[in-house]
Amino acid sequence: MCSISTFGQTGELANRPGYDPIGSSYAGVLYMCGDPDGPPSMMGSSIGDVMTGVHALAAITSALLFRERTGAGQYVEATLLDSYFPCHETAVQAVSLSAGEFKPQRTGPTNRTYVPTGVWKWREHYVFVAVPTDGQWQLLARTIGKPQWATDPGFATHAGRSRNADLIIDTIQEWFDAQPSEEAALKILDSQHIPVAPILSVEEAMQHPHLRRRRTVRRVVDRRVGEIDIPGFPLRFSRFPEELDLQTPYLGEHNREILTRYLGYADDRIRGLEEAGVLKREPMER
Repeated sequence: MCSISTFGQTGELANRPGYDPIGSSYAGVLYMCGDPDGPPSMMGSSIGDVMTGVHALAAITSALLFRERTGAGQYVEATLLDSYFPCHETAVQAVSLSAGEFKPQRTGPTNRTYVPTGVWKWREHYVFVAVPTDGQWQLLARTIGKPQWATDPGFATHAGRSRNADLIIDTIQEWFDAQPSEEAALKILDSQHIPVAPILSVEEAMQHPHLRRRRTVRRVVDRRVGEIDIPGFPLRFSRFPEELDLQTPYLGEHNREILTRYLGYADDRIRGLEEAGVLKREPMER
């Protein structure tokens, strides 16, 4: 048996209701979103809802494997709060090891610990560049026309780049502004194996050939609304390469089949239960 909730089955918050942002608020994750001089910002996506389901899936499959090997069942649970909290990466450890001296804060569009990592402006899009290692920084420094920064003590280390963050961020923006096109800039950075991505809108992501080819975006036929794009199933299994049909039954669609085949109910009895409101059936017409 598995339980999924906002706060869990035990503890002071167990009986409180909640949604995705409630879990991220208590976890301190929402606090880290937004500009440093402004209020925390909504994330715009239900990351915790999906993530909690995935954690529940991991718990259930692990419990099934345990049952297969031992014959014993067990009760498992997953919560929004428990799923969100590990997303802090190193912040929790940094606060603890510094005895509270280090205080994680919102960073806005750029990260001031792993410089240069963050968002820059292109002509039509924003772009995310992630250069958290010294080796990648050396490649980027040469690419943006600052080869001396690859070895300069003021830039060659994390500490040095953090002290010179504003200069580095401005220089990268100047480099982007000088490129003839977004495509040209992307090709240059890709050729140097620098992690970079255009920040696509939902519509742009839905049409990206990579997402379409891998069926990350999948078109299905819904019996009520017709053809519709949906997120594809993110896991891949070599033994089961075919996609599931994903035709969800309507409410009460199989009432009559189940009651007649397995319980032997006559049509008159089923009709009487429907008229009395005991059985409900969702209209199947569009």
